[in-house]
Amino acid sequence: MKQLTGAGRRPSWKTTRRTALARSGLVGALALSLTVGGTIGMSASAADGGDKKGREKAAVTRQAVVFHDQMRKLWEDHITWTRLTIVSFAAGLPDLEPTEQRLLRNQVDLGNAFKPYLGEAAGNQLTTLLREHILGAVEVLEAAKAGDQDRLAAAVAAWYENGQEIADFLSAANPKYWPQAQTRALMREHLDTTLKEATDRLQGNFAADIADYDAVHDHILVMSDFLSCGVIKRYPTKFGGNAHTRWDALCP
Repeated sequence: MKQLTGAGRRPSWKTTRRTALARSGLVGALALSLTVGGTIGMSASAADGGDKKGREKAAVTRQAVVFHDQMRKLWEDHITWTRLTIVSFAAGLPDLEPTEQRLLRNQVDLGNAFKPYLGEAAGNQLTTLLREHILGAVEVLEAAKAGDQDRLAAAVAAWYENGQEIADFLSAANPKYWPQAQTRALMREHLDTTLKEATDRLQGNFAADIADYDAVHDHILVMSDFLSCGVIKRYPTKFGGNAHTRWDALCP
């Protein structure tokens, strides 16, 4: 079978499992602290030598941690159910249909999670684009398994086009905190790593496939944090902050 690849060079957006797990541990520790306190804060005069004259406050609030963790849970669901779909598809397992349905439900969950901030219409549009993302991935798998190289090339191209459409939609909704170039790079790496995972699974390269999933997981945590922090910074009052709040401890 021909190697499944995306078009063009991969972006230079890199992360490590150690970094991702360390950040996850930080968030867990913050969440534990917040169960009794509500807010962890430090004045700017203490944090940066007072050059802001104490007007800003570096803080983490319970609301921000809950949203941050909710985003991680939803995006981890996204890659988990994608992986299970790939595994079931490759092996022809009888649980493929209910697994695909659970994966599609995740796209609704993701759209709904953004609705309180981006609005009802935007949340619904995001769900539509993410459903296309999943259905496009299924088309890639089917073309690859059939060995139809023309169909495969067309499916991969359409899948990457949809990925850029998702990135551009998000960037347009929050351009200051989700810049287009960075959002596109993150989405593209999500596609690149997932495509490699699917390729190795379909070709029976199981050790590589497992390593691929680790890369997918590391990256999705970075992408999730980028998206959740963009919302927190844009709408600080919804998370117990204000226009001068700095979220450095949660969103470095």
